[in-house]
Parts: sequence; C-alpha cells; structure tokens
Amino acid sequence: MGVSFAAEKAEAERLRAVFAEAGAQPLDCAIMQSAETLLDLYGEDIRARAYVTHDPSRGEMMLRPDFTVPVVEMHMSDGAEPARYTYAGEVFRRQEEHPERPSEYYQVGYEVFDRGDQAKLDAEVFGLFAEVLKPVNLRPVTGDIGILTAAVAGLQTSQERRDALLRHIWRPRRFRALLDRFSGKTPVPATRAAMLAQGAPMATAGPVIGLRSEREIETRIAALRADAAQPALSRGQVELIDAVLAVRETCSFALEHLRDIAVDMPALLPALETFERRCDALSARGVDVAELDFEASYGRSSMEYYDGFAFGFVCESRPDLPPIATGGRYDALTRRLGGGQEIPAVGGVIRPGILLEVAK
Repeated sequence: MGVSFAAEKAEAERLRAVFAEAGAQPLDCAIMQSAETLLDLYGEDIRARAYVTHDPSRGEMMLRPDFTVPVVEMHMSDGAEPARYTYAGEVFRRQEEHPERPSEYYQVGYEVFDRGDQAKLDAEVFGLFAEVLKPVNLRPVTGDIGILTAAVAGLQTSQERRDALLRHIWRPRRFRALLDRFSGKTPVPATRAAMLAQGAPMATAGPVIGLRSEREIETRIAALRADAAQPALSRGQVELIDAVLAVRETCSFALEHLRDIAVDMPALLPALETFERRCDALSARGVDVAELDFEASYGRSSMEYYDGFAFGFVCESRPDLPPIATGGRYDALTRRLGGGQEIPAVGGVIRPGILLEVAK
C-alpha cells in the first residue's frame, strides 16, 4: 500500500502510547494461537480467513488473526476489574477475495472491561477513537447488532428457527437464504423433500459412512421433519426484518425510524432504549449524533464479536481500502471464554498502515 513496514510499526507504537496515556495497560499476546478455540467460536469458516499450522506438541494452531480473543482469554483468567488494555502487533489474514491487500499487517487496539454504565463506556471508546483519528478526514459510521438480534428474537416462529437465524446474523448471505427458506420463498430442495417423504429413510440408506453415527443422523432427520412441519414465516414478519436491515440514516433519524418499526415489532423496544442512552452519552462527549451515520447492518461482515454497539471509520475517497478502524461491544464473547463468568466489554482496533496511507 505504499507504506514501509518500519513506518507502520512506528505508527503502531505511537498509537499504543496514546492509548496507554488514556489509561490502558499495555500488553502482548502470542503470535501462535490455539486453533481449537477459534474453530469452536467461528466454525470451519475461520479457516478461509486465517493461516493454520500444526505443532507436534500443541496440535493445530493459527497465526494470530486478531488480538481480541487472546485478550479476552487473558482477562477472564486473571484480569482485574475494571480494566483497560492496549496492544500493538502483527496479525495475519488470508486475502483470497482481495489479493492486493497485505496478509500480514499491524493492528493497534484499546479494550475496556467494566461493569459500569455501558452507554457511557461505548461513548468513551468511540470518542477516544474519534479524537485519535481527528487529524485524518474519515467518515465515522455506527451500528448496533443488538437491534437486529432483538428483531430476530421477536419473530413469530419456532425457537429453532430463531436460533438458526441468530447463528448466522454475521453471515448475511446465509441469513438471507434461511429467511427465504423459512418464509417459503425458496422451496425445499427436491432431494431433502424426497428424503423427508420416506417413512424410514435409514432403513434403505445402506451402510453408515462418515463420522456421524446412525443415531446422530436419525436425530438430524427428526429435526428436519419438525422444521418442515412449521408454518411459513409470514410476509409481514420478513418485511419488518428487511425494514430494520434497510435503516441507513443519521443516529437521530434512525432512532425515530426504528421506533416506527417497533410499533409492529415491540421486541425492538429494549434495544432502542439502549440505542437512545448511547446517543445521549455520545452527545455528552461532544459527538454530534444528528450528523453521525447509523447503519443497522453495520458490523455483520466483521469477525463475529460484536453483539451490540459497532462502529468504524472509513475513507470515502479510497473505497478500495478496508476501514481504518473498527470496534464495538462483545459481551457474549466474554461469556463464551469466561468459564462460567462474564463481564461487559467494548473496544476497537486501528490499522496504522492504512492510516498512514490515507494521511499522505
């Protein structure tokens, strides 16, 4: 991208010093991370984005795809409360869809683990990033995955279908495919329909081949039959989800628009109260929410951390570049990695190489 690795490293150290001055404790994480943890979190999809290797004693490993997971693991094992951390180091991502982008680059982060006022903490992190990036002409954009999960949780369908949609919120294409199937827009594949029509498909299936046992296969068939018996998701319900996904306005107008949608989908109301409190906290920090962009779908294509507030800073004159900074709230991740414990958490990362590229 026209920036030397030495310059990128120096900028990363400068940014980490800024975050440390803001009260964050500097830390580092091993470059080699357990593949088991990441695969458990994200499934086999992570292989398409990370570099996987094998260690004779530690098993399957991955070159660090980011810092958030190891930082959460470290904090949940022995971190104090409240805590603020900063870090700077290399991460490794495969770039099959964008071969022109580097697969090894620096990342600088600021993470907050705190049980205090969550709206104020969201505003703290966003405000700090906005201040750090102020010298560069970037467009900030915000979102809230919690609003979308609330919309899905409020759908009038089976819990199994709601769970399936929630699992794929961070995979927009799969989410849409499920929505189309559950609403009857996409017919059941002919092979599946034929299988479900059989009284006892395992009786004529021949020997079991593969890792699944016969009982597991029968359980899966029973789940498919139960799903096929569910009534189709109504057109009105799908239109409400589409209306939420389509919201792209400034925060003030987005809140009004979403309140209008909530008249027909009251499950949104608690998430909208959270959104409103965050807007108030941002305003108290001097952020003009009447000019701050909000996109209901923002954050869905990132690593599957964010379950609430999400934000990014992009360079509109360079649409070929990824966001210079991204961040958000990831409370659910601390539950997954906390061994029975949890703590609210919010943070973000900056890519210093792209920041230098844009600043030139």
